[in-house]
Amino acid sequence: MLTFKNTVLRRGTKVVLSQANATIQIGEKVGLIGRNGAGKSSLFALITGQLQEDQGEWSMPDTWQISQVEQHIPETDQGATDFVLEGDLRLNRVLAELKEAESKDDGEAMALAYAALDDAGGHHARSRAQAMLLGLGFKTHELDNPVNSFSGGWRMRLQLSRALMCPADLMLLDEPTNHLDLDALVWLEDWLKRYEGTMLVISHDRDFLDAVTRVTLHLENAQLTRYGGNYSAFEVLLAQQQALQQSAYEKQQDRVAHLQRFIDRFKAKASKAKQAQSRVKALERMQRVDAILDAADFQFEFKPPESLPNPMLSLQNASLGYVSDQGATAILKGVGLSVLAGQRIGILGANGQGKSTLVKTIAGDLKLMAGDMVEGKGLRIGYFAQQELDVLKPDDSPLQHMIDLARKFSPHAREQELRNFLGGFRFIDGMVGQAVGTLSGGEKARLVLAMLVWQRPNLLLLDEPTNHLDLVTRESLGMALNGFDGTVLLVSHDRSLLRSVCDEFWVVSQGRVQSFTGDLDDYQRMVADQSAGKKPPVEITNKAPSAQVNPQGSRQARQRQAQMRQDKSVLLKPLKAELQQLEKTMQGHQSEWSSLEAKLLMPLSGPEMSELGRKMKLQRQQMDAAEERWLVLSEQLDAITKELA
Repeated sequence: MLTFKNTVLRRGTKVVLSQANATIQIGEKVGLIGRNGAGKSSLFALITGQLQEDQGEWSMPDTWQISQVEQHIPETDQGATDFVLEGDLRLNRVLAELKEAESKDDGEAMALAYAALDDAGGHHARSRAQAMLLGLGFKTHELDNPVNSFSGGWRMRLQLSRALMCPADLMLLDEPTNHLDLDALVWLEDWLKRYEGTMLVISHDRDFLDAVTRVTLHLENAQLTRYGGNYSAFEVLLAQQQALQQSAYEKQQDRVAHLQRFIDRFKAKASKAKQAQSRVKALERMQRVDAILDAADFQFEFKPPESLPNPMLSLQNASLGYVSDQGATAILKGVGLSVLAGQRIGILGANGQGKSTLVKTIAGDLKLMAGDMVEGKGLRIGYFAQQELDVLKPDDSPLQHMIDLARKFSPHAREQELRNFLGGFRFIDGMVGQAVGTLSGGEKARLVLAMLVWQRPNLLLLDEPTNHLDLVTRESLGMALNGFDGTVLLVSHDRSLLRSVCDEFWVVSQGRVQSFTGDLDDYQRMVADQSAGKKPPVEITNKAPSAQVNPQGSRQARQRQAQMRQDKSVLLKPLKAELQQLEKTMQGHQSEWSSLEAKLLMPLSGPEMSELGRKMKLQRQQMDAAEERWLVLSEQLDAITKELA
């Protein structure tokens, strides 16, 4: 197992771990969570030997093989499949031994090597590597393409495939979903569920964490706290702990105030001096309970648009694609769609099918190859591109970026107004003047969001806006989008954001843009069934994506829907968590009952038989109570779901 005992870890002057303690059992799948900058990646570096602990100790079995996704972008002309195959270290070692035995013509060594090759799965390793590549979205004709021929995002998928190829005892995954579309994400989740080793994963995708982890390790204030359960269960447990701590803090503050009033009142009176002094000592001895300071509290909102044209825009018989020196390449053809005021549209489809092409064309970054695009009067687009962080000026500060933006959209804005505005996005003190190139990915993403909000758009085009955002900022983005008066077109692999924001979905596939009749769960099932060669359960309609939306009252309707979703989530989370815990409890009781029942077949004395009967009666009572509670909770869950549907 992996253990940390009073571990202290520093990076420069920053303390990442301070007397931290935690244990991870063999085979556990653990989500490592914490705010950006808490030190999660530093903990990975400690485990892989890139960093050394300053005090305390940590340990894991010496024989463990570690696999992790390398973060550097590979530069090689090696074929994609061969590159992934190199990730199987055991297989490579056996192949080297076989090559050496053959060079020496050592028959015995060759026989042993061939046996080891069979044990290592060498005869089907290539097909296994190619299955991984196909699962992560590569096309059949790309399997042997040079690594250098792929873009950075696709090369990171190659690195992920290479890590999965390694027969590891411990797998470390740092944001493995960042470069994946929803189709590849579904495949990865299924693969990780079947992985039998120990896994530690850093992710800001709550649905992904819920799907693949059963233990949560929370890194906060340089401490590691272990919680049984996935991310949703962790949220419930943390909220309960914080409520208890806040209650204890408030009670203690009342006691402190009472003691202090007595001291202040009687410290000058000789007759009460002794009692006052004893209360001073009582205050000094009191172990203070910390208040809950919600450092994670971050909210923002979009300003109301100055106008809401309806329709926002429309495309008619349009061809979308790229024009280069080699000629024109049409990605989407015959596109006909209308984007109306108040719509919330999630754009789905595998990478490379044309989602970004569609968004870039609407944003004006790409010109139409054919057809027409008609914009509504007063249309103002706010565009968050995948590469938006790369086009920020690294030498300029957040304040300078806002000054440049204000010159275009609001030339009368004062510098203090811009500083105050940036403060609302957690750019405080010296951060407003810090060079953007020194900011973290999450801080850059918050700056881009701030710049979007300042522009007061009525149509938001968001292409993977969450890649560098932590869970708190993602939640804040979802809340802000639900309160936004305008229209949203969202491309994202964050299913929680898609569910909370989008009311309808478009699918970009096989050169077309079409409406999808189901919800996000239906789409995931369709992707999984397609991967397994089954017929899709939900049809993609041939109808052009459009909807009739009444802009009058649309904000109130969305706010009601958002509030209903929030109420539903708040009510259902603790019920689901308790149901999961009850199911584990019932399994435990059933296992204990079976063990006791087996003892009936053994020769027992009278007292032993009596004790066994008592234990079996107690187990049956506990099982019945757990089952009865499970039924009550299930009925409550169904009732709330129907009421809020």
